Amino acid sequence: MLTLQYSEFKRDWLANVRGDILAGLVVALALIPEAIAFSIIAGVDPKVGLYASFSIAVISAFTGGRPGMISAATAATAVLMVTLVKAYGLQYLLATTVLAGLMQIIAGLLRFGNLMRFVSKSVLTGFVNALAILIFLAQIPELIGVPILTYGMVIFGLLIIYLLPKVTKTIPSPLICILVLTLVCQGFGLDLRTVSDMGSLPNSLPIFLLPEIPLNFETLSIITPPAIAIATVGLLESLMTASVVDELTDTGSSKNRECIGQGISNFFTGFIGGMAGCAMIGQSVINIKSGGRGRLSTLCAGVFLLILCVGLGDWVGMIPMAALIAIMIMVSIGTFSWQSIADLKKHPRSSSIVMLATVVTVVTTHNLAFGVLVGVLLSGIFFAGKISQIFRLSSVSTTDGRARTYIVEGQVFFASAEKFLNSFDFQEALETVTIDLTKAHIWDISSVAALDTVILKFQREGAEVKLVGLNKASETIVDELTVYDKSGGLKRLISK
Repeated sequence: MLTLQYSEFKRDWLANVRGDILAGLVVALALIPEAIAFSIIAGVDPKVGLYASFSIAVISAFTGGRPGMISAATAATAVLMVTLVKAYGLQYLLATTVLAGLMQIIAGLLRFGNLMRFVSKSVLTGFVNALAILIFLAQIPELIGVPILTYGMVIFGLLIIYLLPKVTKTIPSPLICILVLTLVCQGFGLDLRTVSDMGSLPNSLPIFLLPEIPLNFETLSIITPPAIAIATVGLLESLMTASVVDELTDTGSSKNRECIGQGISNFFTGFIGGMAGCAMIGQSVINIKSGGRGRLSTLCAGVFLLILCVGLGDWVGMIPMAALIAIMIMVSIGTFSWQSIADLKKHPRSSSIVMLATVVTVVTTHNLAFGVLVGVLLSGIFFAGKISQIFRLSSVSTTDGRARTYIVEGQVFFASAEKFLNSFDFQEALETVTIDLTKAHIWDISSVAALDTVILKFQREGAEVKLVGLNKASETIVDELTVYDKSGGLKRLISK
């Protein structure tokens, strides 16, 4: 047991020390303007988002279920805070963050992460493509109404990011991009938008504090609805991002541990003046592309973020936004599944529709939960439609025509129940009807109701009905839900 724990510790923390540290530094630099921007979206001071990003990254490095994934303050949760902050202020937001964290912990203990197996590959691809588009669109405001030199600097940054790895991979190319563009900007005195223009960086460490709110049912009624929304959206984005990182690194992760880890991160973040957050697919991709793999990269991202903001704020403020825009464009390009465009012709139409519907919903609403919900619902509908086609009914009659055996094959459930019901000839004069379910499976109350109706209609025509071949699972549900017993005699109807 100790050997297994040490092996896991070594893999998650010590297997890629140099790569994790450098990747963590790149992520920290890219996190600063995003955390400030998300704070502005939520309507709070920039330090609220920066403290949150530091806290969530550090705590989730230890508690999360996906090594190498970056969690921090995000736009997905920030947009859910706007109304609450406007109406009640920061202190209620902090309390909401704590409550959302508790909800996520409970969700993890209830094994909410297991629901990820119901998310199809098409939904996941749509989710990734939608986020790639949103990441790119988020850079557009930084490219409107700016000096033309900004475009040249962005292009220069992209050239560094993509060409430097062909020469050396010793230092992550995004980090070199930031350093070179900052030196060029300061060396030539270029008047370009910098990180300091986004907002003021904090100059002190966060401190532990209790939200200054009255502890009563009225407060609970105020913070519970947004807490539920934040907890739900946060878990959805975290679990989806974990699946993406799983694929990028060809490794697995614990989704239920991730739920608990995100909950613990948000819970404690609310007590140091931070807003709720979740996993960030953009920053996670930056981390992976920069060589980060283990929990050390996530920890370094959080620690470096605080050091950069509090200790080196003046230097960090000099970084041109063009460098960070170039990095985010790289993330957008690298995140988008370009193969999915070619697959539109090869994949089943239903899979393509699910993927496109997920993309359109997320991009249109800027709500990841809506996109995933639409994708999962469509996947379920298309799946039910396909399974309902795996159904066949044939029959054999005796030579005298007085008895007939109906042979049912396939899955009988809500989507195929009507087809099952319409496959029988109730007008034929028969003395005995045998329904052979040896090759069929009864799944739900709709199929049991259809079976009840078939029995009733044949009995009204004077035929004796027998059911044979029920498998154990089908027999159990029929026994529990049917009005009639398996020999065709009335069971509950007689008692009435």
